[in-house]
Amino acid sequence: MFILGALVNGLLIIVGTLLGKVLNRIPEGMKTTVMYAIGLSVMVLGLQMGLKSENFLVVIISLVFGAVIGEQLALEEKLNDLGLWLEKKIGSSEKGSISEGFVTATLIFCIGAMAIIGALDSGIRGDHGVLYMKSIIDGFTALILTTTLGIGVLFSAIPVFIYEGLIALFATQIDHLVPKALMNQFIVEMTSAGGIMIFAIGLNLVGLTKIKVANLLPGVIVVGVISTAMYIYHLYF
Repeated sequence: MFILGALVNGLLIIVGTLLGKVLNRIPEGMKTTVMYAIGLSVMVLGLQMGLKSENFLVVIISLVFGAVIGEQLALEEKLNDLGLWLEKKIGSSEKGSISEGFVTATLIFCIGAMAIIGALDSGIRGDHGVLYMKSIIDGFTALILTTTLGIGVLFSAIPVFIYEGLIALFATQIDHLVPKALMNQFIVEMTSAGGIMIFAIGLNLVGLTKIKVANLLPGVIVVGVISTAMYIYHLYF
Protein backbone atom coordinates (compact mmCIF):
# COMPACT_ATOMS: atom_id res chain seq x y z
CA MET A 1 0.00 0.00 0.00
CA PHE A 2 2.07 2.91 -1.31
CA ILE A 3 0.12 5.61 0.59
CA LEU A 4 0.41 3.94 4.01
CA GLY A 5 3.20 6.26 5.17
CA ALA A 6 1.25 9.36 4.11
CA LEU A 7 -1.87 8.01 5.84
CA VAL A 8 -0.01 7.39 9.11
CA ASN A 9 1.50 10.88 8.91
CA GLY A 10 -1.93 12.48 8.57
CA LEU A 11 -3.41 10.38 11.38
CA LEU A 12 -0.63 11.23 13.84
CA ILE A 13 -1.06 14.94 13.09
CA ILE A 14 -4.76 14.54 13.98
CA VAL A 15 -3.91 12.59 17.16
CA GLY A 16 -1.32 15.18 18.17
CA THR A 17 -3.81 18.00 17.58
CA LEU A 18 -6.52 16.31 19.68
CA LEU A 19 -4.04 15.70 22.50
CA GLY A 20 -3.03 19.35 22.25
CA LYS A 21 -6.67 20.40 22.74
CA VAL A 22 -6.95 18.17 25.82
CA LEU A 23 -3.74 19.64 27.25
CA ASN A 24 -4.70 23.23 26.46
CA ARG A 25 -4.41 24.27 30.11
CA ILE A 26 -0.66 24.53 29.78
CA PRO A 27 0.43 27.90 31.32
CA GLU A 28 0.88 30.72 28.81
CA GLY A 29 4.48 31.26 29.83
CA MET A 30 5.28 27.61 29.17
CA LYS A 31 3.50 27.74 25.80
CA THR A 32 5.53 30.77 24.77
CA THR A 33 8.82 29.23 25.82
CA VAL A 34 7.99 25.93 24.13
CA MET A 35 7.02 27.79 20.94
CA TYR A 36 10.35 29.60 21.02
CA ALA A 37 12.07 26.22 21.47
CA ILE A 38 10.22 24.80 18.46
CA GLY A 39 10.97 27.92 16.43
CA LEU A 40 14.68 27.76 17.25
CA SER A 41 14.78 24.04 16.47
CA VAL A 42 13.02 24.62 13.16
CA MET A 43 15.57 27.32 12.33
CA VAL A 44 18.49 24.99 13.06
CA LEU A 45 16.88 22.26 10.94
CA GLY A 46 16.42 24.77 8.14
CA LEU A 47 20.07 25.82 8.35
CA GLN A 48 21.24 22.20 8.20
CA MET A 49 19.12 21.58 5.13
CA GLY A 50 20.00 24.90 3.51
CA LEU A 51 23.72 24.13 3.62
CA LYS A 52 23.36 20.89 1.67
CA SER A 53 23.30 22.60 -1.74
CA GLU A 54 25.97 21.64 -4.27
CA ASN A 55 25.17 24.66 -6.44
CA PHE A 56 23.78 27.50 -4.35
CA LEU A 57 23.18 29.71 -7.37
CA VAL A 58 20.42 27.29 -8.38
CA VAL A 59 18.82 27.77 -4.97
CA ILE A 60 19.02 31.57 -5.15
CA ILE A 61 17.55 31.72 -8.66
CA SER A 62 14.81 29.27 -7.72
CA LEU A 63 13.78 31.20 -4.61
CA VAL A 64 13.78 34.53 -6.44
CA PHE A 65 11.65 33.30 -9.34
CA GLY A 66 9.54 31.24 -6.94
CA ALA A 67 8.86 34.38 -4.88
CA VAL A 68 7.81 36.29 -7.99
CA ILE A 69 5.44 33.50 -9.03
CA GLY A 70 4.11 33.07 -5.48
CA GLU A 71 3.41 36.79 -5.12
CA GLN A 72 1.63 36.86 -8.48
CA LEU A 73 -0.53 33.88 -7.46
CA ALA A 74 -0.95 35.26 -3.90
CA LEU A 75 -0.49 31.78 -2.44
CA GLU A 76 -0.16 33.00 1.15
CA GLU A 77 -3.41 34.94 0.88
CA LYS A 78 -5.21 31.96 -0.66
CA LEU A 79 -4.03 29.66 2.14
CA ASN A 80 -5.16 32.23 4.70
CA ASP A 81 -8.54 32.54 2.96
CA LEU A 82 -8.93 28.76 3.08
CA GLY A 83 -8.14 28.80 6.79
CA LEU A 84 -10.65 31.60 7.41
CA TRP A 85 -13.29 29.65 5.43
CA LEU A 86 -12.67 26.63 7.66
CA GLU A 87 -12.91 28.93 10.68
CA LYS A 88 -16.35 30.15 9.63
CA LYS A 89 -17.54 26.60 8.88
CA ILE A 90 -16.75 25.31 12.37
CA GLY A 91 -17.74 28.55 14.10
CA SER A 92 -14.48 29.33 15.87
CA SER A 93 -14.70 32.13 18.43
CA GLU A 94 -11.00 32.99 18.12
CA LYS A 95 -10.62 35.11 15.02
CA GLY A 96 -7.63 34.16 12.91
CA SER A 97 -6.61 31.12 14.99
CA ILE A 98 -7.87 28.53 12.50
CA SER A 99 -6.16 30.29 9.60
CA GLU A 100 -2.86 30.78 11.40
CA GLY A 101 -2.77 27.22 12.74
CA PHE A 102 -3.67 25.70 9.37
CA VAL A 103 -1.15 27.73 7.36
CA THR A 104 1.73 27.43 9.82
CA ALA A 105 1.30 23.69 10.37
CA THR A 106 0.81 22.96 6.66
CA LEU A 107 4.06 24.72 5.80
CA ILE A 108 6.02 23.03 8.59
CA PHE A 109 4.71 19.55 7.76
CA CYS A 110 4.87 19.77 3.95
CA ILE A 111 8.16 21.57 3.32
CA GLY A 112 11.30 19.54 3.67
CA ALA A 113 13.29 16.61 2.42
CA MET A 114 11.65 14.08 4.74
CA ALA A 115 8.23 14.55 3.13
CA ILE A 116 9.54 14.11 -0.42
CA ILE A 117 12.20 11.47 0.24
CA GLY A 118 9.86 9.51 2.50
CA ALA A 119 7.06 9.58 -0.07
CA LEU A 120 9.50 8.55 -2.82
CA ASP A 121 10.65 5.62 -0.67
CA SER A 122 7.04 4.62 -0.11
CA GLY A 123 6.31 4.61 -3.84
CA ILE A 124 9.55 3.23 -5.22
CA ARG A 125 10.55 0.66 -2.59
CA GLY A 126 7.44 0.27 -0.47
CA ASP A 127 9.53 1.41 2.52
CA HIS A 128 7.58 3.72 4.83
CA GLY A 129 10.31 4.10 7.48
CA VAL A 130 11.15 7.73 6.74
CA LEU A 131 7.51 8.79 6.78
CA TYR A 132 6.90 6.87 10.01
CA MET A 133 9.75 8.81 11.62
CA LYS A 134 8.38 12.07 10.21
CA SER A 135 4.92 11.13 11.53
CA ILE A 136 6.21 10.88 15.11
CA ILE A 137 7.94 14.26 14.82
CA ASP A 138 4.86 15.86 13.23
CA GLY A 139 2.52 14.40 15.85
CA PHE A 140 4.55 15.89 18.68
CA THR A 141 4.88 19.21 16.85
CA ALA A 142 1.10 19.26 16.21
CA LEU A 143 0.47 18.76 19.94
CA ILE A 144 2.62 21.76 20.87
CA LEU A 145 1.38 23.95 18.01
CA THR A 146 -2.24 23.26 18.94
CA THR A 147 -1.76 24.51 22.50
CA THR A 148 -0.73 27.87 21.02
CA LEU A 149 -2.32 28.14 17.55
CA GLY A 150 -5.54 26.20 18.11
CA ILE A 151 -7.54 23.55 16.26
CA GLY A 152 -6.57 24.85 12.83
CA VAL A 153 -3.49 22.62 13.06
CA LEU A 154 -5.76 19.58 12.60
CA PHE A 155 -6.76 20.59 9.06
CA SER A 156 -3.12 20.51 7.95
CA ALA A 157 -3.42 16.70 7.96
CA ILE A 158 -5.41 16.93 4.71
CA PRO A 159 -2.81 18.70 2.51
CA VAL A 160 -0.05 16.60 4.11
CA PHE A 161 -1.82 13.36 3.12
CA ILE A 162 -2.61 14.63 -0.39
CA TYR A 163 0.91 16.02 -0.92
CA GLU A 164 2.77 12.91 0.24
CA GLY A 165 0.23 10.58 -1.32
CA LEU A 166 0.58 12.19 -4.75
CA ILE A 167 4.39 12.04 -4.57
CA ALA A 168 4.19 8.37 -3.60
CA LEU A 169 1.80 7.73 -6.49
CA PHE A 170 4.14 9.46 -8.91
CA ALA A 171 7.08 7.57 -7.43
CA THR A 172 5.55 4.24 -8.40
CA GLN A 173 6.39 5.19 -11.99
CA ILE A 174 9.42 7.39 -11.34
CA ASP A 175 12.00 4.77 -12.36
CA HIS A 176 10.54 4.85 -15.87
CA LEU A 177 10.31 8.65 -16.06
CA VAL A 178 13.25 10.32 -14.32
CA PRO A 179 16.94 9.33 -14.51
CA LYS A 180 18.48 8.61 -11.10
CA ALA A 181 21.21 11.25 -11.54
CA LEU A 182 18.61 13.94 -12.22
CA MET A 183 16.49 12.89 -9.24
CA ASN A 184 19.51 12.97 -6.93
CA GLN A 185 20.43 16.46 -8.16
CA PHE A 186 16.87 17.69 -7.70
CA ILE A 187 16.60 16.30 -4.16
CA VAL A 188 19.86 17.97 -3.08
CA GLU A 189 18.92 21.43 -4.37
CA MET A 190 15.27 21.08 -3.32
CA THR A 191 16.46 20.19 0.19
CA SER A 192 18.52 23.38 0.33
CA ALA A 193 15.71 25.59 -1.00
CA GLY A 194 13.24 23.93 1.37
CA GLY A 195 15.66 24.43 4.25
CA ILE A 196 15.72 28.17 3.66
CA MET A 197 11.92 28.20 3.71
CA ILE A 198 11.92 26.19 6.94
CA PHE A 199 14.39 28.67 8.46
CA ALA A 200 11.96 31.46 7.54
CA ILE A 201 9.15 29.54 9.25
CA GLY A 202 11.30 29.37 12.38
CA LEU A 203 11.81 33.13 12.28
CA ASN A 204 8.04 33.57 12.02
CA LEU A 205 7.40 31.19 14.93
CA VAL A 206 9.65 33.14 17.29
CA GLY A 207 8.01 36.39 16.17
CA LEU A 208 11.04 38.01 14.55
CA THR A 209 9.49 38.29 11.08
CA LYS A 210 6.31 37.81 9.10
CA ILE A 211 7.74 36.32 5.93
CA LYS A 212 5.12 35.02 3.48
CA VAL A 213 6.72 31.60 3.22
CA ALA A 214 3.87 30.12 1.16
CA ASN A 215 4.73 32.57 -1.61
CA LEU A 216 8.18 30.96 -1.83
CA LEU A 217 6.80 27.46 -2.49
CA PRO A 218 6.91 27.71 -6.32
CA GLY A 219 10.67 27.82 -5.86
CA VAL A 220 10.60 24.03 -5.45
CA ILE A 221 9.10 23.71 -8.94
CA VAL A 222 11.69 26.13 -10.30
CA VAL A 223 14.42 23.95 -8.79
CA GLY A 224 13.01 21.03 -10.78
CA VAL A 225 12.96 23.04 -14.01
CA ILE A 226 16.53 24.30 -13.57
CA SER A 227 17.83 20.87 -12.51
CA THR A 228 16.22 19.29 -15.57
CA ALA A 229 17.71 21.92 -17.91
CA MET A 230 21.15 21.46 -16.36
CA TYR A 231 20.91 17.69 -16.73
CA ILE A 232 19.71 17.76 -20.35
CA TYR A 233 22.09 20.45 -21.59
CA HIS A 234 25.00 19.58 -19.27
CA LEU A 235 25.02 23.08 -17.80
CA TYR A 236 27.10 24.06 -14.77
CA PHE A 237 26.93 27.40 -12.95
